[in-house]
Amino acid sequence: MAGLLTPGGDPLLAVRFTVPDLTETFVRRQRLVGRLDEGVQGPLTLVNGPAGAGKTLLVAHWISTRDRPDDVAWLTVEHEDTGPGIFWTYVLEALRRHGAAVPDDIGSPSSPGDVDHSLLTRLAAWLSERAEPVILVLDEFDRVGASAEVADELQFVLRHAGGGLRLVIVSRTEPQLPLHRYRAAGLVAEVRGADLAFVPGETAALLSRHDIRLSDEGARSLTEWTGGWAAGLRLCILAAQHVDDPDTFIKNFEAGQSTLADFLLAEVLEAQSEETQDLLLRSSILDQIHPGLANALTGREDADAILAGLQHANAFVEAIGHAWYRLHPLFAEILRVHLRVRLPGLEPELHRRAARWLSGAGLLAEALPHAAGAGEWELAADRFVDELAIGELLTGLDAERLGGLFAAMPPDAAGPAATLVRAARELVRHDVDRGLEYLRRAGEHLAGEETGTPALRLSHALLRVFAARLTGSADRAEAAAEDMRRAQFSLPAEQLERHPELSALMLTDLGSAQLWAGRFDDARNSLSAAARIDDGPSTAYPRHESLSRLALIDLLCGRPGRAESHARAAVAEAERSGLPPAARTGVAQLVLAAVAVDRDELAAAQTHLDQATESSAAAHDPVATAGLVLLRSRLLLAKGHPKEALRVLQELKRPPHGVEPSPWVADRAALAMSGAYLALGEPLAAAEVLAEEGATGPEATAAAARARLAVGDREAARALLDGLSTELDEGPCIAVRVLLARAQTADALGDDSTAQRLVARALRTARAERLRRPFLEAGPWLRTFVRHRPGLAQGHEWLPETAAVRSAVPSPGADREPEFAAVLEPLSEREQEVLERLAQMMSRDEIAADLHLSVNTVKTHLKSVYRKLAATRRGEAVRRARDLHLL
Repeated sequence: MAGLLTPGGDPLLAVRFTVPDLTETFVRRQRLVGRLDEGVQGPLTLVNGPAGAGKTLLVAHWISTRDRPDDVAWLTVEHEDTGPGIFWTYVLEALRRHGAAVPDDIGSPSSPGDVDHSLLTRLAAWLSERAEPVILVLDEFDRVGASAEVADELQFVLRHAGGGLRLVIVSRTEPQLPLHRYRAAGLVAEVRGADLAFVPGETAALLSRHDIRLSDEGARSLTEWTGGWAAGLRLCILAAQHVDDPDTFIKNFEAGQSTLADFLLAEVLEAQSEETQDLLLRSSILDQIHPGLANALTGREDADAILAGLQHANAFVEAIGHAWYRLHPLFAEILRVHLRVRLPGLEPELHRRAARWLSGAGLLAEALPHAAGAGEWELAADRFVDELAIGELLTGLDAERLGGLFAAMPPDAAGPAATLVRAARELVRHDVDRGLEYLRRAGEHLAGEETGTPALRLSHALLRVFAARLTGSADRAEAAAEDMRRAQFSLPAEQLERHPELSALMLTDLGSAQLWAGRFDDARNSLSAAARIDDGPSTAYPRHESLSRLALIDLLCGRPGRAESHARAAVAEAERSGLPPAARTGVAQLVLAAVAVDRDELAAAQTHLDQATESSAAAHDPVATAGLVLLRSRLLLAKGHPKEALRVLQELKRPPHGVEPSPWVADRAALAMSGAYLALGEPLAAAEVLAEEGATGPEATAAAARARLAVGDREAARALLDGLSTELDEGPCIAVRVLLARAQTADALGDDSTAQRLVARALRTARAERLRRPFLEAGPWLRTFVRHRPGLAQGHEWLPETAAVRSAVPSPGADREPEFAAVLEPLSEREQEVLERLAQMMSRDEIAADLHLSVNTVKTHLKSVYRKLAATRRGEAVRRARDLHLL
């Protein structure tokens, strides 16, 4: 029949005009259908992606969703269509078969190899006059992609058809159309390989269509492993269809020995020239490919053109910028398997060449895995230390990967660099004993004044500072830091500038050791210098740590406002740098919790404490470990559980192995124990623990004076406090506690005016920092004192209702003494039992018999109950206890 033959006389193949059918397992992806709907509003839509990406079926599905599917003309292009006459014969027939009444006067090509230009002119003119545009899909257009003639003719028709032609090109490669013009004018819609890639939800839908149940994590992993490549997903799923445990099967799936490999090798690798195949196989050992690096692997100089061609052809090679490329991960895995089959024994040599090229290009982190792959561990360690990269094992985004890499280093890898790398790994893993042993061995290599390179000596000194920090030795940290500074003078300044993490780590570790030893001024100087170092990703963790420890120093010096500011800066640094909670120091949250306790914000304190325990590093950091214990005890005491607080503090009597004692930790523990004993009504024990532990400083003196007052020894309390300067240099948190202790002593000695002046001063000092806890801990004397001097409480509404100072102001017209919202010192368990029997109108003898106590012991407990409830008689004590819900 006329019109059904090509110019060469061959019959037209009807199958080429047929839109492919969709399988039952096809996943409909509306996000891409919408892109095509929008695309055909303009002249050109390009669906471009690698083999097996699902391009053809996507367009077929889109056609099926249209209100009038028949208004789309479909043509599957073949290699023979490079002849313009054949190509345009098929295009004209595709238009006719899909309802477009192409006029006879347009004509037909007469020769397979060319087409009359006037025919194209008539076709474009006819299209431009149509009321409704014609939509033409050209599938597999890459088969004629090399024909510049066909591309030029297609561009001529498309440009002169006006709005009468909507062209949809489905291709593995970009067509030789002037795409830059269409893109600049916003006249092309593109669905590319990245768009075609399945997302985890679509993978899950595909699994469901094949009746495979895979966990959410399994679906995500499968999507990542295949890069969302449709054909890869389908082939993996088909292979997993008949196994009992799809999750395990997919996890252990060997891509190199599967239909996946057959597909990619046949469709991609074997379609290339020998030179291209060789480059792909050799480059499969690389995570990223540079033309120069590929040339080093092949021994040729053609990589630039080959890689650009592969990327243009969508042959599973992706350009990632700055002349670097990346293979599809699944394709790379299959190529590596094929490399071992086709070129056995070559892989170590390829790794060796890659290591040398990357190292020469200054890409040490990228070179190391290849040095390891070549088995050249000593070279890898030497280069690692020579490049001053030892700090990257201790901090930074690459620390975990580098640690895992060197974990495979065999025991026979010798030399000081390898020993230092082992020392760093053990210290990072908190095995201090093994780390110190490796440091000792490395030190033997460097014993002479001129022995070892400056890089070796610097790395050795840096690790010694780190080890000293872990063992709490400020002296050893300072000596090692001085050695590191001397080594730095022998190194090029530009090399040191590339590794700001070295100074940041040294200063942070030095400051931590000085902090542990109680050398607060030295620690503050070291940590402040660390916090000011370059704010790149490699120094994020040292900055976070240094700010956290600066916050702790402020806290220990009684300055909660400054402590909170530094702690929040440390948390902000961690958030900005993306440090996960488990990798953070925990000290910043400890400080925020302690500040919240001082302000009597116990719910917030508990939240910060919980966050501090999320850090996996805290358990191995002496500062954080001790801080956690002290904070738990303070919070328990604030919540009214003094016995539990004492039990927790026993943990500090078992210091970590090999860690030197810390003076401030001992002082803080003694203070906490003293406060717990006072809350239990045992003032003698409170005084004894301070004396036995040798606690020093204004806070310890104030606590000792309170204990003496509790046993009625007013003169001893005055003698203790007289030894303190009246103008303290400590922060407000310490000053308030000392002022309240002085006020209580003055009150006990009958000096009312001095007591009033000191209480007023304590209130003014505490107000700016909202320090509520010292007033709650002051004891019932403060409540009694302020009750008769209500003017002291005026203007201090910032205190909570549980504080006696605020609640002490009587309401206008009150005809009885004010009630208080809480007991300032919790009753002990035995005191609570005595109180309950007191409320039952039992006598002292009856209470003693019921509780199996002596009468004198009952008298002692009653005296303590009356004191804590600010009562003088049985009835008054019982009434107050009921008002406070203690009965």
